[in-house]
Amino acid sequence: MQQQISPAGRLKGAVRLPGDKSISHRAAMLAAIAEGQSTLVNYATGADCGSTLKCLQALGVAVGIDGTTIRIDGCGLEGLQAPPVPLDAGNSGSTIRMLSGILAGQPFPTTIAGDESLSVRPMQRIMAPLRAMGAVVEARDEKFPPITVTGRRPLKSISYTPPMASAQVKTCVLFAGIYAEGETTVEESIPTRDHSEMALREFGADVATAPGRITIAGFPKLQGREFHVPGDISSAAFFLVAALLVPGSHIAIEGVGLNPSRTALLDYLIGLGAAVQVSRIEQVSGEMTGDLDVRHSPTGPGVIGGAMAAALIDEIPVLAVLGAAGGGLTVRDAAELRVKETDRIAALAANFQRAGVHMDVSPDGFSVPGGQKIRAASFDSMGDHRIAMAFAVAALCAGGPCTIEEAQAASVSFPEFYSYLARLAA
Repeated sequence: MQQQISPAGRLKGAVRLPGDKSISHRAAMLAAIAEGQSTLVNYATGADCGSTLKCLQALGVAVGIDGTTIRIDGCGLEGLQAPPVPLDAGNSGSTIRMLSGILAGQPFPTTIAGDESLSVRPMQRIMAPLRAMGAVVEARDEKFPPITVTGRRPLKSISYTPPMASAQVKTCVLFAGIYAEGETTVEESIPTRDHSEMALREFGADVATAPGRITIAGFPKLQGREFHVPGDISSAAFFLVAALLVPGSHIAIEGVGLNPSRTALLDYLIGLGAAVQVSRIEQVSGEMTGDLDVRHSPTGPGVIGGAMAAALIDEIPVLAVLGAAGGGLTVRDAAELRVKETDRIAALAANFQRAGVHMDVSPDGFSVPGGQKIRAASFDSMGDHRIAMAFAVAALCAGGPCTIEEAQAASVSFPEFYSYLARLAA
């Protein structure tokens, strides 16, 4: 599918975004192993979170879908059933990595596969801790999907330090810790988003946190509940950057998740001089939410590295577009970009080249000088939802109409993205 996008005169209006993808995955998985029914309100509409629901159904979980309201009849810790066929995680790295933690505590083998993109994403990062806890985990070439998890119950509790900053790995270990005797601990040198800790507490788990240390007690009594998912701040990033770049723009984004482990985006943009304001802050289902107001404004040069690179890893593609047309951007310590849905550093470089934008590439990052004109071009999403949406934003301030190739990739996280963009530009 191709998507035509013309330069925008201005962007104006208010939007309420679909539910946060990261939170939706976690809430659905925990609801599946809780006692009783859970209602998930504003569940993410993207294909990735749909893959999680399909996997849970294949494990014997009753799932009712009414638009963005999901009802899940929990099976309890011991109620999942061996699936008759391999689970299909689609394009979702979150599904395969985090659900594997729960599968490690089941007394049956489960194979999880995915699409072509997922089949080349590294799995050693979850295989090592799950094996240390007593599960048998096999993978293609010892590192790629499909993977087969043969669980045991109880698992052995461990203290684990992931070799890279990864909320998915942390979550996999904590979810496995639900089925471990004693306490399981994850040590983090670089903090990652803490949605798992929040959701585990909401469903009734005993989770203790200290700086750089998260501990869960085994075999908690999880209880079904009504859980409200805030709007996805990673999706908000595209509209924030679009409004900053297109003269005359003024956008309100309502009900966005403001978890402190995710608001590095706002801190970063405000630090560049962006006209972004936050209002109506409240706490819903353990997560902070609020409204964002953003106006067109010039931005200065940016540098992203260290802990900030981990915190902004999903937003870096669209921030690169802001850097190119704005004040410039240098990114380092972000080798994780190489193993996302595509090699995002290479994808950025290839598409910037099409648009006549200069970018210097390094193994773990890149540098884009600011003040560059974006030439009208045909951009290639390479099947990556964040690349598709980032260059749709670039098209809004390009020198003429642009085309996004494989534009349907955006549906992985945000099926409504192009319609939202068109409505704001109308």
